[in-house]
Amino acid sequence: MEEVGKNQPLVYHPLSDIEDVEEFYAAIKRSHLTKALSEDRPYTYWTIELYDQKNGIRGGGGLGVLAADTRRVAERMNVPLTLITPFYPFEPHQYIENGELKDRHLAVKYADFGFNFIDNVNVRCNGQICSLDVVEKVMGATRILCITEPNFGELYQGESGSDHRLYQEVALGFGGYQALKRVGLKPSIMQLNEVATFFAALARLDELASNGMDFYEAVVYTRKHTLYTNHTLVQAAEADFSLDQFERFVFPNLKSRAVAKWLRDKFENGRIRLSSVTIEIAELRSGVSKLHARVADYHDLAGDKVKFKAVTNGIDIPTWVAPEIVEFYQEAGILDKFFLPTGDFEAKIDENVSAEAIRGLKNRGRAELNEVLSEREDQNGRKVTFENNETIFVFKRRFVDYKRPWLPFSDTEKLKEILRKYNAYYILTGRVHTGDARMFRELHRLLELVRRDEFLSRHVHYYADYDEKLARALSVGANVAVNVPIVGLEACGTSWMKDVANLDLLVSTHDGGVADASVDSYLSVAGANETEEIASLYERMEEAAAAWNSDFDLEYLVKLQLERYLNVISGTRMLKDYLEYLF
Repeated sequence: MEEVGKNQPLVYHPLSDIEDVEEFYAAIKRSHLTKALSEDRPYTYWTIELYDQKNGIRGGGGLGVLAADTRRVAERMNVPLTLITPFYPFEPHQYIENGELKDRHLAVKYADFGFNFIDNVNVRCNGQICSLDVVEKVMGATRILCITEPNFGELYQGESGSDHRLYQEVALGFGGYQALKRVGLKPSIMQLNEVATFFAALARLDELASNGMDFYEAVVYTRKHTLYTNHTLVQAAEADFSLDQFERFVFPNLKSRAVAKWLRDKFENGRIRLSSVTIEIAELRSGVSKLHARVADYHDLAGDKVKFKAVTNGIDIPTWVAPEIVEFYQEAGILDKFFLPTGDFEAKIDENVSAEAIRGLKNRGRAELNEVLSEREDQNGRKVTFENNETIFVFKRRFVDYKRPWLPFSDTEKLKEILRKYNAYYILTGRVHTGDARMFRELHRLLELVRRDEFLSRHVHYYADYDEKLARALSVGANVAVNVPIVGLEACGTSWMKDVANLDLLVSTHDGGVADASVDSYLSVAGANETEEIASLYERMEEAAAAWNSDFDLEYLVKLQLERYLNVISGTRMLKDYLEYLF
């Protein structure tokens, strides 16, 4: 890694003009800006959730998966990045018992996953001093820095506005900021992923103000070095906290009276919404898709609508795409060594992607899927594997209301007709958040519907305890991905990206990151109302199944998806976009 030095040339031309990725990162690291990257001034990435089972931290959904992918890409690109997150001593798992989904909680220890203990830090919460372990794991130019303690609980424990949730967020912010100092680091930039990480920027502001910097200068400095990345579309959906809660959990951790007064002034009628105050402390703001940045409905404390910069999420391609497919992309000149599309990738796709190649690569993926499924049981306790000539539809997303996992079951006779006609199966999986009673009931209803029908019980399989391993196996081994969120509610989504990259056909509504490309880029589900959408969904499912029996249609649809979405999908592109925006 280059060191920042006075004799190194400054970068005067726009970073967007630099095409070579290595040159781009070198330019970032030798930049003359105050927030230049270096080993002791890393890009700091704050997240309440990390989904990285290899490192012992099991998240709840896309936010955590995105965090893990961002760190992996940074490691590969030699970008100094420190990811700060809790290490939860309990991780949630789910299983089926008597047709109903149940939760269980397993204890985990950070030492078992290669984390090293550094020191203890303290936060003051609810009249007590809470001691937190600081642990870290260094991987190349990156590291995962965690705070934890035996009673920290699990991810998203309690209601979103509860005392325990506030404790977790305060511990991450104030404790995590102290942890950075314990390992000798100062943040070059702070990326706050969602409002649960607000307290990290507050801790930085408090340190600057309490160490002698003029308060208003401290506010300006903090704002200019803080990026708020929003992952939800509607501000009103976020929880708020009371002044009493802040008196017990937040204000005891502040040293600066000016910062305390600044924060108190943000309350309205004794309540505070974290999104509003996060907007106030971060000058840089990003949404996670073009659509999201355009339509997100957020307002600052003055009532003015907030503008977001669009930086669409991406995935770490080597993690989520079958190695045979990655090798094919690179040998064909479709992706370069950084897993970015080459300058002529569309021409290379047209030249090299054939129905024969698609089928051969997917058959290898089917073998990986079967290996994973041979270790798991479906809702009926069966271990099932699939032949290469059997078509698999898959819904593998967080099991929440707006993603509408029930939509393909709206007309079971039509679903059965498609599955029967095309020798097809439907796999349903996804985590139901603990406490979401409505979706637990909805899943139970779907499983009962399937159980009572002899054909569906053989052709529809639900897998509980959805995790990274199953997610990847389904992407590489299935044929058709179903993604039908209510339009306007999905910020981005990355599950569909893994499906497209693994040569699956995408059946989707035009929402989130899917909407980064035009509506004719995939098999689009549309309608003026839900009834019309359901009819459109079945038409598109049948079209997708039929395409797997037609070389011409399969080749055309896969090529179209790759040409429109490979650049969107690339996690390298995402990190490059963030660095360009920040520096």
